[in-house]
Amino acid sequence: MTIFHSAQRGSADNRVFGALVAGLDAEFGAGAGEALAQHYLDAEERDFLWDARIDERWLGTCEDEEDADAQHDRVAVIGRLQGTWYTAVSIVDGEGRAQGLIARRDWESERSAREAWSGLG
Repeated sequence: MTIFHSAQRGSADNRVFGALVAGLDAEFGAGAGEALAQHYLDAEERDFLWDARIDERWLGTCEDEEDADAQHDRVAVIGRLQGTWYTAVSIVDGEGRAQGLIARRDWESERSAREAWSGLG
């Protein structure tokens, strides 16, 4: 069974990146956000890709070898971050938080990304 779910539609790209830059500006001073943002994106990639997703599709459960009681799911996501379309497969916990990133690929257009996303599984 395949489950589709529309995540936050619209300006997720601008919302996620804008919030990051604004927070960094507030913490480190005006203008610092742009300079530091890429470092934070690289370090926390799984979270930013999850937050900037436009659509998600459940792929199935996955076993946690370290914690047999933990419930994790594999979820295919599509989104746009910093003007680039991406598809990814994320590991998500029972609370809906990204816990891992299995794969990510960038695309030149929304159409290419959607075609790839529909085939993830």
